[in-house]
Amino acid sequence: MVSGISFIASGMSHCTLYILRIYCSGDYFGAAARVQSLHMSRVFGFQVSPSVPDRLAALNDLSLNLRWAWDHPTRAVFESIDPDLWEETNHNPRLLLGRISQRRLAELASDEAFLAEMDRAAASLAEYCAGTGRFRHTHPEAAGIVVAYFSAEFGLTECIPNYAGGLGILAGDHLKSASDLGVPVVGVGLLYQHGYFQQYLSADAWQQEAYPVNDFANLPLIPEVDSQKRALSISVEFPGRLVNARIWRVQVGRVPLYLLDTNVRQNTEADRRITGALYGGDGELRLQQEIILGIGGIRALVALGIEPTVCHMNEGHSAFLGLERARLFRESLGLRFSEARQLAASGNLFTTHTPVPAGFDLFDPQLMAKYFSAFAERLGIRLERLMSYGRQNPSDNNESFNMAFLATRISSSANGVSKLHGLVTRKMVHAMWAGYPLEEVPVDSVTNGVHTRSWTSLEMTTLLNRYLGPRWAEEPADSAVWNRIDKIPDQELWRVHQIRRERLVNYAREALESQVRRRGGTDAEIATAGAVLNPDALTIGFARRFATYKRATLLLRDAPRLKRILTNKIYPVQILMAGKAHPHDDAGKHLIRQLVNFARDPEVRSSVVFLEDYDIRLARHLVQGVDVWLNTPRRPNEASGTSGMKLLANGGLNLSVLDGWWAEAFDREVGWAIGHGEDYNNDEYQDAVESDALYRLLEKDVTPLYYDRDQENLPRRWISMMKTSMKRLSPVFNTNRMVTQYAERFYIPSAKRHAALKANGGEKLSSIVDWRRHIRKSASQVRITHVQAEDSEIRVGSKIRVKVSVFLGELPKEYVRVQICSGSLNAEGAIIKGVVSEMERVEASGMEQQYEGTVECTESGSCGFSVRVIPYHPDVLIPFEQPAVIWAE
Repeated sequence: MVSGISFIASGMSHCTLYILRIYCSGDYFGAAARVQSLHMSRVFGFQVSPSVPDRLAALNDLSLNLRWAWDHPTRAVFESIDPDLWEETNHNPRLLLGRISQRRLAELASDEAFLAEMDRAAASLAEYCAGTGRFRHTHPEAAGIVVAYFSAEFGLTECIPNYAGGLGILAGDHLKSASDLGVPVVGVGLLYQHGYFQQYLSADAWQQEAYPVNDFANLPLIPEVDSQKRALSISVEFPGRLVNARIWRVQVGRVPLYLLDTNVRQNTEADRRITGALYGGDGELRLQQEIILGIGGIRALVALGIEPTVCHMNEGHSAFLGLERARLFRESLGLRFSEARQLAASGNLFTTHTPVPAGFDLFDPQLMAKYFSAFAERLGIRLERLMSYGRQNPSDNNESFNMAFLATRISSSANGVSKLHGLVTRKMVHAMWAGYPLEEVPVDSVTNGVHTRSWTSLEMTTLLNRYLGPRWAEEPADSAVWNRIDKIPDQELWRVHQIRRERLVNYAREALESQVRRRGGTDAEIATAGAVLNPDALTIGFARRFATYKRATLLLRDAPRLKRILTNKIYPVQILMAGKAHPHDDAGKHLIRQLVNFARDPEVRSSVVFLEDYDIRLARHLVQGVDVWLNTPRRPNEASGTSGMKLLANGGLNLSVLDGWWAEAFDREVGWAIGHGEDYNNDEYQDAVESDALYRLLEKDVTPLYYDRDQENLPRRWISMMKTSMKRLSPVFNTNRMVTQYAERFYIPSAKRHAALKANGGEKLSSIVDWRRHIRKSASQVRITHVQAEDSEIRVGSKIRVKVSVFLGELPKEYVRVQICSGSLNAEGAIIKGVVSEMERVEASGMEQQYEGTVECTESGSCGFSVRVIPYHPDVLIPFEQPAVIWAE
């Protein structure tokens, strides 16, 4: 590299210098094409870091740790360097430092006020990173564990466009709270050269996509290097070749996030594009991405010297990590695949965000064979067996390979992301545990949250600090802290909210002006754009991914009625909308066009605005400034949703269908519900009913409450609802609570179980595998031959004695448990929400085992019981890892 730079200095051709300039600016694909056209054999690239005076050296450290993304004082330091450039660089401190003039840097180096703020921010960061967080104090048993959190996208801040929507934002907030709490997490993902697309609208309101190239050298990224200071990379076997991926790090407070980038010189041009765009390309490219994420991600951790105890899969995209972990255990411990798979699964957790089966990634069997035939050999199994882990029917060779099935079968636990979604998921996967009642399907739920500090405005943060103290931000899950909301004077809370609404209106006007200019609008159209919205009117926000089930146009179902609501002289209403449709989703694009065309109607153009290119920056303005967040999904298709949660600490209120998180958060004192949680079989009828309910809520409840003012022009009842929402919901729907639940319910138990199974070279694993073999071989022989219950008068409080005879065949009695399942009966004679109790083995009689137990009668009415035999092993999770069950007939 040194000789390359020296060569440049000694007089390379102007063409070569031009190529180097493009390469350093991040246009890698374009540069590569120009190199080929000029018949150049190699380009010598190098990184150029910002040059800052020694006295300002702390700015480099501050810029490379993303704590600035949720720490207002640190953001203020960078903004004060050059407010206009801070906005122009999309709040990117690395790019800001690279573009700022040396003259300005010299001024700052002698500016005592600036230096004091910078030093204070640097000291705060150092103190934060040196701390361990309260989690390690409250959970000393977690010492030594490492949780690797895998996700296809991470939404951390607007200047790193490595996310598409809610899944990525949730992943970013997860890492931030893990950092704040001190939960030992490392993130693993992919670094996309283009990220997700930027959206703009054509003159006829059709969504267009632009894919700007990300310049990694000017992002807050740290290239990982080896002991020789060379770029650290890993390789993954693809058909007939190796694909290499470089490792980058984003430091998220105390948590490192490692991202893999295949755009390296050793790869072919096609392989360099594997991490070219998020969710881009065809099925084969998606498979390639998921191989790099799952298998490559584990190899990256190995290269970094990190051995994860638990791997958390945020959706099924990374599920191949389970196979790679099994391969590593097989080779390092000399295990059979069945033992290695068991060990790998004990330390894996799968979180699904998908409410419909069509949302899972499916891959063609022939495509899987192309990429995994050799990998199956390394696992010591046939390809057919590997494929069976991704199929509902393991023996159906024509069935596509389902990443959710693989993720489930290579894990020891799985969960949905809200209580309702947990139920929906149990229904979706019930076939995998067909012998068990729905409520016993082993899919848990952990309701999503948001990183409160990231989404709370500076003005509200200042107000909350004054009346609640700093603990609302440090421990947002502590409800006692939020109860102090009542101490805030109504006037002060309302004034802060007004300021944020005014700023949102100004931001929307500027953004709309820019949109009109880009489309070549006239001076009159630009002037009109700059005068939209009323900073005092009731402001509703509606922003989301434009999937059809989210029903973005439900508002337009009765357009004349909506116009009357918007243009009401006494109760004016305005709506700010934003959102992207997937590039291949024409139905979603049609929804956007309908909304934009409505917004262009002269009657409502000052009250309805669609803002292009929905991202973290725009979302922050919306959730900090709107009065009401509107959400209209077709129940129960919203797994959780988190956009409405971001309003809570900002004082915004929610108006939503009872789906996802709102189904468990709603009551009449914190917001409004569209409908009553009904599920309809007819979509057209459901839309008609719920659109009418939405209009009535706006007309009769929401707008009158907002405009009900006292002598001080304060909406006291509205403010009361704001305070109640903040008090009740903020301590619940945050990622500190969420990450703590993941740690206590999954990470720590999984780590303990994984360590126990791995101990002494995995000696316990052989007994588990032998036990499984016995279950598979002999379970079909098991039958319940006789059930006898006491026949006497039964009253509430009675106990019924039950005796059971069970034939186990060749299955040892220690391998099973016999249970009674009892409860109320429905009209079809099925047990509802059965209570399970263990029966006691009392003796053997010939070839049969005798068991006894009792049924407690706790309520009157139609009741019943049944008896079942389930497998048992002290080191196996039943029924998650072994779904066999025999019921009395």
